[in-house]
Amino acid sequence: MKSRTWPSILAYTSARILIFGCAVILLYVAGARGVLLLFLGLVVSALASYVLLNKQRTVIANKLNGKLGRAGSKVTEFRERLEAGTQAEDQAQDEKDESVRAK
Repeated sequence: MKSRTWPSILAYTSARILIFGCAVILLYVAGARGVLLLFLGLVVSALASYVLLNKQRTVIANKLNGKLGRAGSKVTEFRERLEAGTQAEDQAQDEKDESVRAK
């Protein structure tokens, strides 16, 4: 079964926004206002999401690492093919230069 990454990222981001909203509402009720409200909301939501969304963050990280690993192997394969082509061209040029010198 092929797992999709974007729905997981969307769910994680939505959960982060929801946690931030809840933190801001709770801090507002507690009396925080203005810039202090936003700053404390960011700090509280960051700590809460670090604890509450750890499993979801790990799943997304594993999915993204798998995609990056596959992309990296394709780049390595392309680089090897490019090197082989360059060596073949160099050998052909060397043979051509040798035949010109021999004349």
